[in-house]
Amino acid sequence: MAYESTSKMQNIVKVPVWRRRLLLIAVLLSFAALLVRSVYLQSLHKSFLQKEGNARYSRTLSLQAYRGKILDRNGELLAISSPVETIWANPTDVVIDQVQTKAMASLLNMRTADIDKKLANPQREFVYIKRRLPPDLAAKVMSLSIPGVYSEREYKRYYPAADVTAHLVGFTGVDDNGQEGFELAQNTWLSGKSGSRRVLKDRQGHIIEDLEAVKVPQDGHDLMLSIDRRIQYLAYRELAKAVETNKAIAGAAIVLDAKTGEVLAMVNLPTYNPNNPVNVKGKTRNRAITDTFEPGSTMKPISVSAALESGNFTPESKIQTSPGTLSIGPATIHDSHPQGLISVGQVIQKSSNVGAAKMALTLQPEFLWGYFNQIGFGSPTHIGFPGEGSGRLRNYKTWRPIEQATMSFGHGISVTLLQLARAYTVFANDGELRPVSLLKLNEAPIGHRVYSAQVANEMKDMLETVVQPGGTALKAQIAGYRVAGKTGTAHKLGAHGYEEDKYVASFVGMAPASDPRLIMAVMIDEPSNGEYYGGSVAAPVFSKVMADALRMLGIPQDAPNNNVVIPTDETNAEPEVKETT
Repeated sequence: MAYESTSKMQNIVKVPVWRRRLLLIAVLLSFAALLVRSVYLQSLHKSFLQKEGNARYSRTLSLQAYRGKILDRNGELLAISSPVETIWANPTDVVIDQVQTKAMASLLNMRTADIDKKLANPQREFVYIKRRLPPDLAAKVMSLSIPGVYSEREYKRYYPAADVTAHLVGFTGVDDNGQEGFELAQNTWLSGKSGSRRVLKDRQGHIIEDLEAVKVPQDGHDLMLSIDRRIQYLAYRELAKAVETNKAIAGAAIVLDAKTGEVLAMVNLPTYNPNNPVNVKGKTRNRAITDTFEPGSTMKPISVSAALESGNFTPESKIQTSPGTLSIGPATIHDSHPQGLISVGQVIQKSSNVGAAKMALTLQPEFLWGYFNQIGFGSPTHIGFPGEGSGRLRNYKTWRPIEQATMSFGHGISVTLLQLARAYTVFANDGELRPVSLLKLNEAPIGHRVYSAQVANEMKDMLETVVQPGGTALKAQIAGYRVAGKTGTAHKLGAHGYEEDKYVASFVGMAPASDPRLIMAVMIDEPSNGEYYGGSVAAPVFSKVMADALRMLGIPQDAPNNNVVIPTDETNAEPEVKETT
């Protein structure tokens, strides 16, 4: 036995000392490398580890700011945001089976192929599945507990007045940015600033810890318009009836506060529903502000007032209009009914083109142009609305006599309906032109004088005769109120000159005439149902809207209730006609 033990010990191979030391050194170096790597990753390269961890569990969530409300002057809602939910996913985290895909597709009314396509790219970390869902529907999707699928709070704009205020308020896009109207013009004011917060989420997408509020959202500001929603509805209703009855292609109407210049109503047709803005091409244009047209005889009070200011005429001055035509070079100006020798007041009442032209031709071009310019023609009103037109007023140095004559009754000059409505504030405010506003004002703005108070009031008296027997606008009368206004009928300008059978019918008026509180301008584009004169097509819209608006605002009557003269073919004849040939 002793021999065997000794033999085994002799068979054990002794490891050289240098090899044992080399092994020890290798182990120690390995530990040192691990220690250095640990120190490097946890201190010098800590950001890399944090980034990798954050990429898997940390999320920065957007906190959308609440978009401000749009209100009418009385605080009635015109636009408000309601909460909705958006479903989105991080394809790198999504774990989903076919059953869950079909369930999600069914809830979202989508095809499973579309969902698979959205989730197919593992390189993307963010993709929308569907936006602006009702919160209860989004909750059903989230109840499927699909890892990597998340919901986020957003807001959807709602417009209670819908198509009635569409051209003013406008609408927002899918990202809640303004696309039209005041939603666009005041987007920065309304939208505020979005915020964000960092959270930790588990693999199921549940928030397990709020880390910090990176940025607090700043809600948007409310916007109060000058519009009175009640008057807006009145104007829309009556304009829609007129456009339909007269088979017109379009129409627009404006109601102004005569003292402050605030726009109480502004409506346009055709219109659209901003709650579902699809197929809106050509319908979003606010014609009352953007489109220009030749004003026709509604221009006569402006040019005749300039003639009165010259001192060459008084309201009683006589103008010879026989034989109902006036030739200037190769062109001829017509009156539809020869009037003979008439007063300046009758030039307005009868709407004589010949009379207005003769008065204008006595003035120096620069003098007449100065009044057109002072009253705002050829320049935007600066009302702060996108796309506002400036109209066209050519420099007086280029005027020929025929052009000076035709501009006196609204041909050869173009204006917007807003410019035209504002121009009549001079007759409601003793000759002062008021600036206009679509935002509610705290006090009346300061205007600037265009005409003397005497001339302005003389013209206002003449404009009253237009709606009385012998005038062109008996259909503009209002029971219990005196009315002053002017009709306009102009041929439309086409590619080859004036179109014989296409007209723009208009009326601008104010009430009560004793102390005007409201001004209304109406324009009907291409009436084609037999009637096309301003007194027949546009004046009735004025009468119906103004009657209800005056009573709604509690404005005292200035006439007996039996002051309306029923129009007949004879008393309501329209002498406004074909201006030039």
